[in-house]
Amino acid sequence: MLHFRAMSEDRGILVGVDIGGTKTAVVVGEAPDDGLSILDRVAFSTEPRARPWSNVVDEIIDTARMLVSRHDGGRSRNPACVGVSCGGPLDSRTGLVQSPPNLPGWDEVPLTSILERGLGCRAFLQNDANACALAEWRFGAGRGARTMVFLTFGTGMGAGLIIDGRLFEGTNDLAGEVGHVRLAEEGPEGYGKIGSFEAFCSGGGIARLGRAAAEKRLAEGGTVAFCPDHASLATITARGVAEAAEAGDSLAREIYATSGRFLGRGLSMLIDIINPERIVIGSIFTRCDSLLRPAMEAEIAREALPAATRVCRIVPAALGESIGDYACLSVAVDALGRVGGSS
Repeated sequence: MLHFRAMSEDRGILVGVDIGGTKTAVVVGEAPDDGLSILDRVAFSTEPRARPWSNVVDEIIDTARMLVSRHDGGRSRNPACVGVSCGGPLDSRTGLVQSPPNLPGWDEVPLTSILERGLGCRAFLQNDANACALAEWRFGAGRGARTMVFLTFGTGMGAGLIIDGRLFEGTNDLAGEVGHVRLAEEGPEGYGKIGSFEAFCSGGGIARLGRAAAEKRLAEGGTVAFCPDHASLATITARGVAEAAEAGDSLAREIYATSGRFLGRGLSMLIDIINPERIVIGSIFTRCDSLLRPAMEAEIAREALPAATRVCRIVPAALGESIGDYACLSVAVDALGRVGGSS
């Protein structure tokens, strides 16, 4: 039987694990009062196609032990808690990783139980959107809100929901899969569905909008600032379109206005259903706020309930490139707050 160390007044040293398709980061930190201090971090390759998951998990445990030992003042204590952020599907209640697309071979991996045996403390698992929502809510742009929506707006479009001061996961960890919602009958494809929220509001979606617009313009004999010829269509990226838009290119600005309009349509649905006081949007929105916001706000004014719109602030995420580190540690902080840190 495992015996877990009870949480000390300063919560002790926390371990965070951010598992991605190409690399995994192990982070240690402390969370006195309402803050979070990141003490150290080590990242290594995940290599899911060349490396069995058990090998990666062993390295996670070894790295966590090394980092805790480095920062616990020589006392060789177990960490207070481990928080894990990982792409889904997963079962947060049992701690199972269930075959994420970016982690081939990770099939029904009992991750938290393995980490608990290896590190001698409680371990908790959340999907990456939920973990980022916890991070922005506790330590970033959502701080102080009781009801908040976090949107990823990166490679894909997903959401984490904080409702009445608590993460809402749904019945089987699928709450917040807003990228799958269809916003139009026609358009690019994302999340396996034409016209989905993700199809218009993600890095891949904006690139597909850019390719369609550039192909049409080139076929008409025109020029495209972000795509010199047909051979370059496959190289179009959301970042390249944004750079052209920021330089004043009208076609690129139109593409971002289209994305902004559908962003506003999706947000209107969330505003009307959830009535949040804050919506925090990450990744592309943090870099392209000025390109997306005018069309977004115009669509919200047309579509959402005015009274719900008035009480909702829409802001860029605040944690920037460190959000992955904050996210996995925030899973640990949240878990300690819910279970008291004892076995």
